[in-house]
Amino acid sequence: MKFFSATSLLLAASAVPSAHAFSATTSPTTTPHPLTNTDASGQTIDPLLIRAARGEKTERVPVWMMRQAGRHIAEYRELCKKYPTFRERSEIPDVAVEVSLQPWRNYQTDGCILFSDILTPLPGMGVDFDIDEKVGPVVTPMRTYEDVKKMHLIDPSKSAPFVAEALRTLRAEVTPETAVLGFVGCPYTLATYLVEGKTSKEYLEIKKMAFTEPKLLHAILKNLAESIGEYALYQIENGAQLIQIFDSWAGHLSPRDYDEFAAPYQKMILEKIKEKYPTVPTVTYIKHSGALVERMAATGVDVVSLDWTVDMAEGRERIANGRAKAGLSGPGGVQGNLDPAVLFGDFATIKERAEEIMKKAGPVGHVMNLGHGIEAATPEENAAYFIETVRNFRHE
Repeated sequence: MKFFSATSLLLAASAVPSAHAFSATTSPTTTPHPLTNTDASGQTIDPLLIRAARGEKTERVPVWMMRQAGRHIAEYRELCKKYPTFRERSEIPDVAVEVSLQPWRNYQTDGCILFSDILTPLPGMGVDFDIDEKVGPVVTPMRTYEDVKKMHLIDPSKSAPFVAEALRTLRAEVTPETAVLGFVGCPYTLATYLVEGKTSKEYLEIKKMAFTEPKLLHAILKNLAESIGEYALYQIENGAQLIQIFDSWAGHLSPRDYDEFAAPYQKMILEKIKEKYPTVPTVTYIKHSGALVERMAATGVDVVSLDWTVDMAEGRERIANGRAKAGLSGPGGVQGNLDPAVLFGDFATIKERAEEIMKKAGPVGHVMNLGHGIEAATPEENAAYFIETVRNFRHE
């Protein structure tokens, strides 16, 4: 197991990765996805969602919902009575599989995402955490080099074998037309929990560190990026067909600080994925990211997931512009971006708003989704109608 010394941490902090674009075509270390669906003749069958994320023309728009597994489903609330803590529900493979499958069974979503948490890999890096059902994640604050020296490179097969078991089971359970989705948290967002110690509204502690001890923050971010890259590969090697990277709280950064503290570490993860598995699509999501769309696209991610504050047509144009400015080929894909609150409206409103987004997105490279996670109070029949609306829609 690799440990980081204080000296190596300081060196790492001064060696923030450059902003060059990566190529997804040639590398001596590239390998095909280790688990593939094939038809009777041995030809590879890629799910609709995966083809759309790669920018291929598809017969219809694929759809899933962020945070689709969870509190808005009655079956989940019943299961919580037997498994009262989040870590039980996400770290017992059979339970995680059941929760992951609930929305796929109920709504026929085109993606079935692993039920887990962005903090799940932290214990494998030497950072323990708990999830308080009322407060959220709780971590012992990390604010000194002595704290950082306790971190080490993750070995997911030892620290998170339940993730591999759940992903492999999901691949066996869902149909070949359904994409099994993995996800990771990005270093900046993970660092907010490590530095703040819990969920925050203003993120003052991590921002104070950024402005008073930037090398310390870069050391934390570099360590996280190394391990999260390994964790993403581990998910792919055990069945994930797409990786969504969440940098949810990077939207609290100014564009300048995003360029320094978020984007370089997102790119470290993306480059590690593309170096080994160039055909596995990647998606990035940041809440309140309207000011950052071009910068998100410039990281080289395949698909930018927009929140609902960005017009879909304008978002597509901005994504294409961001990629072009970074020297990346193609317009890039887009995911989203229905306001989750629309699902509290009547069926006519849901249909009108969803179809407007799909028309603006166009027929190629769009994965329909919400602009953030589905709200816990959302009526299940409204969620089902949203999915049905998208599945029935066809571009003219």
